[in-house]
Parts: sequence; C-alpha cells; structure tokens
Amino acid sequence: MRIMGLDVGSKTVGVAISDPLGFTAQGLEIIPIDEEKNSFGFERLSELVKQYQVDKFVVGLPKNMNNTSGPRVEASQAYGKKIEDLFHIPVVYQDERLTTVQAERMLIEQADISRGKRKKVIDKLAAQLILQNYLDRTF
Repeated sequence: MRIMGLDVGSKTVGVAISDPLGFTAQGLEIIPIDEEKNSFGFERLSELVKQYQVDKFVVGLPKNMNNTSGPRVEASQAYGKKIEDLFHIPVVYQDERLTTVQAERMLIEQADISRGKRKKVIDKLAAQLILQNYLDRTF
C-alpha cells in the first residue's frame, strides 16, 4: 500500500510518497501548477500514481492557527475532490499548520541551505512532513 502526500499551493504541489509498508514518507518532487489557468499538474501526478501504485492521497489542509478555514483550505479541498474524481482513489486531509515553517527551519538549521535553494525544495519537504504526520497518527 502506497500513500501519496500532497502540499497544494497556488503555484506548486509538493509530492511525497510512503514506503510500501506505510511507515516512512519520502519527498519526491514539486509539480508546477497554475490555478489561474486551470493547470493542475494532473498529467505528471498520473504518471507518479501509476509508477508508485498509489492507494490513497493525503492532502494537507492549511488551516489558520485559530482552526478556521480560509481560501487556501477551500483550494486544497477542491484539488482533493478533483484528484479523487480523476483517479478514483480515496483522499484524506491532514492538518498542515506550521509544516512549511517546520520545513524551512529544518532546511536552515540542519541543512544550512540558502534561501534560493530552499525555495526549490520546501514544498516537497512540506509534503513529506504532512504525509509523515498522517502515517504517525494512523499506523
């Protein structure tokens, strides 16, 4: 069973995948998207779904710190609905508050990566953290 974690933004989707046993999450890549042009990266996502034989998606929900939902939560849920309809694979949602902050802190403190390089990997790492949090909570 492979689970794919997604960190959905307005310009990119960070992608992570679980190991076959569902214990650990590994960051895969960042898929460029453009919400304004209705370009959601589904072609590349389809390739990854087939390659990894995905059984479930975990989509991060960027709730506000006071647990309210804003426009990004709605956008993430809309993306989740689209991929569920497209791939016929169940989608669950994982609270992702502070995962991007946590990812950035990890890249600064542990990897000493410059701001320019962080931008290229942060969404992938955030997707990994979202998925790992889900795996830790579920298994």
